This record gives sequence, structure tokens and C-alpha cells, in this order.
Amino acid sequence: MDAKLQRRVQRYGWDKAASHYERSWQSQLEPAQSALLELAGLKPGIEVLDVACGTGLVALKAAALIVPGGRIVGTDISEQMILAARDVAAGRGIANAQFERMEAEQSTFGDNSFDVVLCALGLMYVPDPEKAIRDFHRVLRPGGRTVCAVWGQRGKCGWAEIFPIVDARVQSEVCPMFFRLGTAQNLQHAFSAAGFGDIVERRLETRLEYATGDEACDAAFVGGPVALAYSHFSPDTKSEARKEYLESLRAYLISDHYSIPGEFVVVAGAK
Repeated sequence: MDAKLQRRVQRYGWDKAASHYERSWQSQLEPAQSALLELAGLKPGIEVLDVACGTGLVALKAAALIVPGGRIVGTDISEQMILAARDVAAGRGIANAQFERMEAEQSTFGDNSFDVVLCALGLMYVPDPEKAIRDFHRVLRPGGRTVCAVWGQRGKCGWAEIFPIVDARVQSEVCPMFFRLGTAQNLQHAFSAAGFGDIVERRLETRLEYATGDEACDAAFVGGPVALAYSHFSPDTKSEARKEYLESLRAYLISDHYSIPGEFVVVAGAK
């Protein structure tokens, strides 16, 4: 897919998903986010950048860990995600977090601007993730740390059939190369190529729990990366896609709920 088109698909897709995102994914993504924050080693007084921040699930936790004196900036390609994060921060009275719409691969921040850079489950959607990781290195101060989390290898993510199911009904791939960074040591290699040292990797096996088939489908189709494509489906096509997706999850139906396997890869490196 053309990079410009991919960015447009991601921007407007996540705009569609923003109002459903936390309901569908907050508890499911928590293990990866907790591991990312642990490896970041945040402390009071530092400056942090959270790239692909979404609704602020990581950024707002980080904001509490860096007071007094610290600040965090969250960036995301989706305007609706940024607005949601701002609303949550304002509602909770969190004054040391700000949020701006920005692409991951080329931020507008100067060199050596932050002590820590975070990116929780955003690199899979970026047309050139290696370029984004190089930019993380650029904006990081010497001695600083970058931590990124991605989904792991395809065979360990039981929900992976969502992509071919949607791709069969649209003209181009929704998330090309989604699992590339989580396969083998590809994310580690990208960190090394960008100039990072002291690289650490963690792989986490997890389960995505959904009480009903509708919850599992809404997470996949409405609250995630295929939301834009799904929004253009006819009612019949939506019904067919949901039925096919649930069939792909049949092995993970336990009693009356779904327990879907997944894998996260979390990598940290120092400048």
C-alpha cells in the first residue's frame, strides 16, 4: 500500500474507532502497557514522549509517575484519539500531560528533547516503523531510554484472521506487514540499526477475554484498526464478516465466553 494512503487509512480508521477503543481493548492491552512502563523506569521530573498514544491509556499512567516536575507529551495520527485523551486528562485534573496530533515517523520535536520515549502497540500501523524508531532515537537525550511494544508473531495471535477477512472485502490491505516487527527478533534489530544499545526484549503470552461473540466482534471490527473499512460495509457484508470471524475463533470459545490467545513483544533500548 502507498505510504500516504496507509496513513490516511490509519488516521480516519482510528478516528472511527476512538469512541469504542477503551471499552474493547483497555483490559486486553494492560499486560503490554504495564511491561512497557516497568521497562521505562519513569521517575519524577523527567520529560516523556508517548507516540501513538491513542486515548492516553499509557500517557496518563506515566503522568502520575513523573510528578513532581515531569511532563509527558502524547502524539497520535488520529484527531479523535487526541481529543479523547485531552478530555480524560482535563476531567481527571492531570496538568502535566499534553496531547498533539502528529505522525510517528517524523515528529516536529527538536533533537535531544525527551528523557524517555514510549510507543505502546502503535508501530504495527506505521508505513515505515524503522524510520519512526530512528526518530525516537533522534528526539531522545543521551542516556535516555525508548520502550516499544508490538503484537507478537501471527501464529500466537488467535484473532489474526480479522485481516484476511476484511482484506477479502476491500480493494487493498488494511494493515500490511502487521506482524513483521513481532516476528523473530525484528524489533530488536530495528532498535540496534537505529543506534540504541543495552537492548532488552520481553515476550508476553496473554489471553484476550470477551464475554460474548458480539464483544469479540466489536473489538475487532469497531474498536480497532479495521474500523474504517468495516464502516463502509453493507449490513449483509458486516453480518457475513462477523460470522466468518467468529468461526475463526471457535477453538477459543470456552463455555459461553471467548479466551483468545495473543502475544506481545516489548523492547527497550538506551541512547
